[in-house]
Amino acid sequence: MNVGKKDFRYICYPYMRESQSTVDFEIRTDSLATRIGQASSLTEGAVREDLLYLCEMAYHLNGSVRGEMAISLQDLQRLSDLYDTYVNEVEEEIRTFLLPQGCYAATVLHTCRSEAKKSVRALHKVSLEQKVDNLLFKYAHLLANVLFVMAVYVNKCEGVKEIPFISKSYGLSKSGKGEK
Repeated sequence: MNVGKKDFRYICYPYMRESQSTVDFEIRTDSLATRIGQASSLTEGAVREDLLYLCEMAYHLNGSVRGEMAISLQDLQRLSDLYDTYVNEVEEEIRTFLLPQGCYAATVLHTCRSEAKKSVRALHKVSLEQKVDNLLFKYAHLLANVLFVMAVYVNKCEGVKEIPFISKSYGLSKSGKGEK
């Protein structure tokens, strides 16, 4: 064994020991890309193709903080168009807060949505340490919302009814009864 040369088999990620939040963001977006890839394996057709595209874009989001900016206004527009496409299919279903449930592909997409939100939070932490282009925030927020409407769409395609969530914490008066 050559001890003078760095053996990369013992390094899963070269920046792991850094103290900057960039590392946490990169790990979060790696997890996001992995989950999106998992979701793509559970879907077919246009949904699968959209997810493979989003998987790639999650990695572009990942590298846009430490490396060159890899998210463009055109990418944001394409993501916005995807959002509109899926919202048009599930407008009725998304008028209320929904439980993250349903068929397996939809629950994985809800996990993706949650991972995207964690990525937004990690990006915020990075922004406290260095300048972050606002385009990355817009993209990351919208990505979470796209993954949500995709989850609802997949449930709809599978004939799974959405279950509304009625919060006991928000919209209640101090007496515990809803405001009128």
